[in-house]
Amino acid sequence: MSDDLARIAAALERMAPPPATLPDLTASAYLWHAAPDRLEPVPKVSRISLRLLVGIDRARDTLLENTRRFAEGMPANNALLWGARGMGKSSLVKAVHGELEATGLKLVELQREDIASVSRLLHLLRGSDARWLLYCDDLSFSHDDAAYKSLKAVLDGGVEGRPANVLFYATSNRRHLMPRDMIENERGSAINPAEAVEEKVSLSDRFGLWLGFHACDQDAYLAMIEGYAGAYGVPLDNGWRADALEWQVTRGSRSGRVAWQFFTDLAGRRGVAL
Repeated sequence: MSDDLARIAAALERMAPPPATLPDLTASAYLWHAAPDRLEPVPKVSRISLRLLVGIDRARDTLLENTRRFAEGMPANNALLWGARGMGKSSLVKAVHGELEATGLKLVELQREDIASVSRLLHLLRGSDARWLLYCDDLSFSHDDAAYKSLKAVLDGGVEGRPANVLFYATSNRRHLMPRDMIENERGSAINPAEAVEEKVSLSDRFGLWLGFHACDQDAYLAMIEGYAGAYGVPLDNGWRADALEWQVTRGSRSGRVAWQFFTDLAGRRGVAL
């Protein structure tokens, strides 16, 4: 009988695990996992230096200043970084955190699939003395996705209010976090089109800071590669510009991501480890 009770107790614990607790806060970055809820320390964050992010000066300076104020205990806005793919939105968030890591600022990456658990994460972080930067990469919602309502707990906080020690940054290719055709469908099929659209796009309005990212020009693209080469000690010959331009033509676009991919190929051909 005792064995049966032990198995039943173990099964119940799996179904309803104990509440998450804060881990040892010696790490500066964490991953949030749901079911069961836990913060997993990240020993080394994958990021590049802030000075290597070329062509996004205004967004860089604005986000850095906003984050610095938050790290110092001053008022700051939640931020939505939106726009062209591969132009450094997620790299900027991680680079800004790296710039301010010495202040004790903690970074938590939240997966899009775990947005529904964000209220439990806020409850966990509320009792911490540290200041936490929540970060969700490539955030977007489909027409039948109700998870965006959970995110309002981060941005507005509901009755309890957003914890003063938590700030939320999200990146997205979409300014309103949903496809344009979805917004048009809402207008065409709802009884009150204006109200239906307002309900959906009101989420992006809750971000106090919007930072737009746009495709770079040729000069910025080449400057990115030169910056990477200088930082990692990769020699550039006379023909590298022609090779770089040919690379971006084959990709059909110019962006920071394409510049990094060309530079990775170049470093490999030069025999330089990154």
